[in-house]
Order: sequence, then C-alpha cells, then structure tokens
Amino acid sequence: MKRPFQPNNRKKAKKHGFFARKNSKVLKTRRAKGRKNLITK
Repeated sequence: MKRPFQPNNRKKAKKHGFFARKNSKVLKTRRAKGRKNLITK
C-alpha cells in the first residue's frame, strides 16, 4: 500500500517555485517596493 503523500519536487517547483512567481505580479510588486529578498523562505 502506498503512502498518501508522494512528493514530487519538479511538480512543486513548477507550481510554487521562482519561475512560477516570475510570471505573476508577486515579484513585480516586491521589486517595486525595493525588497531586499524577493522570496521569503
């Protein structure tokens, strides 16, 4: 029997990674604000 959560890093990165954010407004607004780090860990 398989465990319920089968993590897939590629899939995760495509949805929530840097390049996913690059194409959205998130990074643009943070750059405009002059943020030191664009993505919070």
